[in-house]
Amino acid sequence: MSDIERHTIAVLVDNEPGVLARVIGLFSGRGYNIESLTVSAVSKDEALSRITIVTTGTPMIIEQIKAQLDRLVPIHSVHDLTDEGAHIEREVALVKVVANGPERRESLRIADIFGATVADTTIESFVFSLTGKPEKLDAFIELMRALGKTEIARSGIVGIARGAKAL
Repeated sequence: MSDIERHTIAVLVDNEPGVLARVIGLFSGRGYNIESLTVSAVSKDEALSRITIVTTGTPMIIEQIKAQLDRLVPIHSVHDLTDEGAHIEREVALVKVVANGPERRESLRIADIFGATVADTTIESFVFSLTGKPEKLDAFIELMRALGKTEIARSGIVGIARGAKAL
């Protein structure tokens, strides 16, 4: 059996009710896993949306996912950013840390090192905002968890191909 691979797939769809449910239904109905899912209107008139899906599977499963997505009616195009070459992936996280004393100062120091900004502060907590590769966010969150009680909200991955090629 082949190794499991992680792929980022960008799907351009009509921005209409039910499209996201059909895409998710394709995954759940066949037992495919979605690690991350983001969706947003991308055309000037908001007629088109871009769905970015991060999924894992064997090369054969990934090919099946792309082929089945391509057959859904409201889908305009399916692009496997992982296979198509160089691309950029980013994610946004909001990380709340409840800490006092030295841990509070340490959370500010770590946030500065990671380039996180303070989105909110109270006497007992900070909320940090951080953008970057998922691995960077994972490392930041791990360090913050060691300092106190945390709450985390993550956006999911968005990705785009490098260079002149566009969907």
